[in-house]
Amino acid sequence: MKIPGLTFSLKRAIGVSALKQKVARKTGLPLTKQGLERKIGGKVVKAVTGKKKK
Repeated sequence: MKIPGLTFSLKRAIGVSALKQKVARKTGLPLTKQGLERKIGGKVVKAVTGKKKK
């Protein structure tokens, strides 16, 4: 029987999530696929148009 609202994550329990957050903050680069795509996409738009993406 499952308890609603209660989940368990092995990665969080052993500290993988916290380590990834610390690395991302120190380097300034997101470690997720979506985050990297947004960061790179913004740089490309800025380089092509000379403006910041809104």
